[in-house]
Amino acid sequence: MTHTKEEKLAAFSRLLDLMDILRAECPWDREQTNESLRPNTIEEAFELCDALLNNDEKNIAKELGDVLLHVVFYALIGQEKGQFDIADVCNRLVDKLVFRHPHVFGEGQHPEFSAGIATESGLANGAKTGAQVEKNWEMIKQKEKDGNESVLSGVPRSLPSLIKAYRIQDKARNVGFDWEERSQVWDKVKEEIAEFESEVAQMDNDKATREFGDVLFSLINAARLYKINPDNALEYTNQKFIARFNYLEEKTLKQGRSLKEMSLAEMDEIWNEAKRMNLDNTAE
Repeated sequence: MTHTKEEKLAAFSRLLDLMDILRAECPWDREQTNESLRPNTIEEAFELCDALLNNDEKNIAKELGDVLLHVVFYALIGQEKGQFDIADVCNRLVDKLVFRHPHVFGEGQHPEFSAGIATESGLANGAKTGAQVEKNWEMIKQKEKDGNESVLSGVPRSLPSLIKAYRIQDKARNVGFDWEERSQVWDKVKEEIAEFESEVAQMDNDKATREFGDVLFSLINAARLYKINPDNALEYTNQKFIARFNYLEEKTLKQGRSLKEMSLAEMDEIWNEAKRMNLDNTAE
């Protein structure tokens, strides 16, 4: 079902009106601050990610609503402090997007958006493919007022380490710091694994920990080069393991036994049965 623009605006206006009422009349909503909402925001973002990964159409819409609620809530708190409101949030976003898309808004294109907005990035109309847009992205962002001071400064420190590694590598790629041929990455992966094995053999836990980090970083780099999202890939494996382990546990309980009573060979037999059943619909 597709709504008209007027219906969409009316729905957003309805949400803004509702939040004004809740902030004024609900004790819980009235007590919330940026600090108290932050953990919930992180949780909502992860719940949205779960729905996206599962391609769960119903819950994607639901979780998007929960994330939108937090956006509106933070804007309302900003309005109360006299700092900004939801209009500022939207306008600053539009201005940023226009500036970062000179290939779309340069040379008088779409003046209803670009009028009065500096779009002279020096890259206008220079990007014809998605790859070229990505390559120009970092240079454009550094030209922005209050933009990133360096290529990697735009990577949030609080990102989970796996995602952070991917973003660091991707940003470096955008300015040309990358392998000439993606197959070259495998030599690096093998080198890092060998160094990790060496430190493990020496029983030096601190050095082994650092070398294991290098192994992970090189594998994430390989995934990026072959257009695989490593976070998604790992989560698919997590879900696959959970499904198979749950099957193992449930079948063991039906036999009147516990996992601690099972031999490894017995557990492997049931585990392989779960693999053959492909409970998680994940290809081998």
